[in-house]
Amino acid sequence: MYKLAFFVPASHVEVVKAAVFAAGGGRIGGYEHCAWQTLGQGQFRPMAGSQPFLGQAGEVEQVKEWKVELVVADELIQQVVTALKHSHPYETPAYEVWPLVDF
Repeated sequence: MYKLAFFVPASHVEVVKAAVFAAGGGRIGGYEHCAWQTLGQGQFRPMAGSQPFLGQAGEVEQVKEWKVELVVADELIQQVVTALKHSHPYETPAYEVWPLVDF
């Protein structure tokens, strides 16, 4: 089992969650679409040559983003991360994948 966490602007949080759920993420026992999300503020500065969804190259952009966390079965992690990347509006989405231990 893995824990997947990703950051996404409010405009796309439901679209990206739907994609990762459709790929099999967020299943715990007899439940599906399980996730935890918190609102925060992210920042970044697009470099020359980037094609940002928000902001201008060379300028720091601050944006309200949701951090969404969910679990993913071992055999589904690659397809769930692929779904995340394809549905996310950012050129390079920020995400984390952590292996979990079950006792």
